[in-house]
Amino acid sequence: MFKSKIGFIFTLFAFVSLSANEIVTTSSSSNVVSNNKVQRDNIVDIAGRERMLSQRVAKDYLYIGKKVALGTANIELKKALDEFSKNLNKIKLSVIDSEIKNMIDFVDLSFDDFKKSIKEPFNLDNAQIVIDLSESLLEGSQYIVDGLKKKDKNNIKSVKSNIIAKSGRQRMLSQRIAKYYIAYQLGIRDKNTVDQLKKAVDEFKQNLKFLMSNPTNTVAINNKLNEVNRLWNIVYNFYLGIEKGGLPFIVFKSTNDITKEMDDITKLYDRL
Repeated sequence: MFKSKIGFIFTLFAFVSLSANEIVTTSSSSNVVSNNKVQRDNIVDIAGRERMLSQRVAKDYLYIGKKVALGTANIELKKALDEFSKNLNKIKLSVIDSEIKNMIDFVDLSFDDFKKSIKEPFNLDNAQIVIDLSESLLEGSQYIVDGLKKKDKNNIKSVKSNIIAKSGRQRMLSQRIAKYYIAYQLGIRDKNTVDQLKKAVDEFKQNLKFLMSNPTNTVAINNKLNEVNRLWNIVYNFYLGIEKGGLPFIVFKSTNDITKEMDDITKLYDRL
């Protein structure tokens, strides 16, 4: 009698465990992100950082070529390459949507080419290759971010992920500004270099205005946004003076400061 009760309890436990596993598996397969890996909002932020890192690596390579902020740029470049690789692995493990996974594979291949080009001795021809590859990585990373947002059918979650993506994009834009500023100083003085910088400045300005008017901002978020706005109002004209030049270190330092502040702000949005 005692053995039969134990057998019944064991069978019941096995059935409940199996049912629970089936529920979890079914739930996970219906989502764009696997629930047992990384939270949805967090993976949007991680994918968003890849955009910034694609621009930071190229910027650092160009600054090293110009021999400005050499020590910081070398350290930053190595850290950015390492983080991009680790983030990409996290995204691979977390995303199950086939279309997004296909783009992840493309970004992975492009990143291999990117790393090889970064190791090449600096010259203007290779600098242009690095810039082009950074654009490819940026486009691919943006596609992943957009895909993650689009697949989210929960309206409340969707609003939050949109804000996280927009806030995170500011990190990329600040690094992008520095990338094109130093590219022009190095001698890549075509119209596209100037246009891309000015476009990035304009988008940053519009995004900052949007974030500062967001009704869900906490006091901490507003305080940090005000700090960014104060610095931005001082330095953005320096960036627009790309054709005049002469301020590569100020551009390097101020865009890094803005990137750090926007990274902190994005993490605060992620916690809402």
